[in-house]
Amino acid sequence: MTTDVQQGSLETTPATATPAAKKSWREQRRERRKRRIWFEEMLGWILVPVILFSLYWIVDGFLSAMGTSPSAIVAGVNAMLAGH
Repeated sequence: MTTDVQQGSLETTPATATPAAKKSWREQRRERRKRRIWFEEMLGWILVPVILFSLYWIVDGFLSAMGTSPSAIVAGVNAMLAGH
């Protein structure tokens, strides 16, 4: 047996910072395209419902200003198709 039984824990070495490899122009373009596609997808999920609701409100407001409603238009079309 040795007398160095109580040596203690090993010391951690400081992490050496490895320089990041410079990305090629294709990799940079791929990352930009990926970010752009993700951003456009999120923007689409937000803007499409907003546009559809606003179009509905515009049509409804226009028909109200003309003195009718979408349900009256649908009833009139159904009456025409039924042959009354």
